[in-house]
Amino acid sequence: MSLSVKIGKGNAYKAAARKRRAIRVRKRVSGTPVRPRLVVTRSNRHIVAQVIDDLAGHTLASASTLDVSIKGVDGDKTEQAKKVGALVAERAKAAGIESVVFDRAGNQYAGRIAALADAARESGLDF
Repeated sequence: MSLSVKIGKGNAYKAAARKRRAIRVRKRVSGTPVRPRLVVTRSNRHIVAQVIDDLAGHTLASASTLDVSIKGVDGDKTEQAKKVGALVAERAKAAGIESVVFDRAGNQYAGRIAALADAARESGLDF
C-alpha cells in the first residue's frame, strides 16, 4: 500500500516531510496489550505523551505539559519534557505496563523528544 503526501512550500514542506517520516515509522511500530506504543506529539509550546494499545484502540496512560501537576512548573521546554516523560512512565507503571515501543511520530530524536524518552527510561519504563 502506497501513501502519498502532497508537498507544499515553506512550512508546508516541513510538515509534509514530517508526515512522511511518521508514516514510515508507523509502518513498523504497533502497540500490543503486552507492549503498547508510547507516542510523543510535539508542538512549539507543548508536548504530549500517550501510551496506546493499538489493537484495542485505547489510551492506557497519558501526560502533557497541560497537566495540572506540570503546568505551572518553571524551566525551559526541555525540562518540562523531562517532567512529562517521568509522569507518563509513573502512570504507565501504575497501569501495569513495564515495557513500551517508542513512536517519535516523525520528529527527530533530539532535544525535547530525547529528553522525554530518557526521563521515561530513568523512571523505570523499558524500551
